[in-house]
Amino acid sequence: MTFPAELIRQLAAAKRVTVLTGAGVSAESGVPTFRDAQTGLWANFKPEDLATPRAFRRNPRLVWEWYDWRRQRVASVQPNPAHVALAEMERRFPQFTLITQNVDGLHQRAGSRNVIELHGNITRTKCFDEGTVIANWPDTGDVPPKCPNCGGRLRPDVVWFEEPMPEAEMERAAEASTHCDVFFSIGTSTVVYPAASLPFEALRSGATVVEINPQPTPFTNGAHHVLAGAAGAVLPQLLASLKK
Repeated sequence: MTFPAELIRQLAAAKRVTVLTGAGVSAESGVPTFRDAQTGLWANFKPEDLATPRAFRRNPRLVWEWYDWRRQRVASVQPNPAHVALAEMERRFPQFTLITQNVDGLHQRAGSRNVIELHGNITRTKCFDEGTVIANWPDTGDVPPKCPNCGGRLRPDVVWFEEPMPEAEMERAAEASTHCDVFFSIGTSTVVYPAASLPFEALRSGATVVEINPQPTPFTNGAHHVLAGAAGAVLPQLLASLKK
């Protein structure tokens, strides 16, 4: 792929780079999107049956087992070239922030360190009652397991439908989006708010905004540079062009 000379010049001069990633990046590793994960045994369930506080109160075993199945899927895949390229970008730019809507932890497995997880992380577990992250618990055979602190049920540390976004993470994401030289929107449909507002905030703040996505999105017409393609193909080539 040939990249605009202006984009290469802007990136080469950039000190502060912010990236927003969505489900498309994880899909390239074989992680099914939320709705794609509702296949086979889970095809007959609606999102509100599996990913709301109400669903967990009504049938905690069902919800736990679905997320356990998803965790196993995530554990069976590897970071792809897009994840690796983003980890390399973090090492290259003085101030680099990676904001992700994904919950699979693949960015961290690829080596990224400054990651803001807007929707939580499926590999973590927290207490449903206290909200505290729990790393270990006794195997009592309960499904879901019991919190070792209060005896309440444990749940995945993700943001469910009908739950507010994590305030601290959203504030950090907004700060990084409005104080960057270059902003990348990668593999996200830019239709799920409030995350979808971040590229627009970067645009209003004067950043150079780049979209990488195989298909057009509601944000495409607003981006300064649109690189149509899979992130795993585009990002390594972009990094290689920067080194020339």
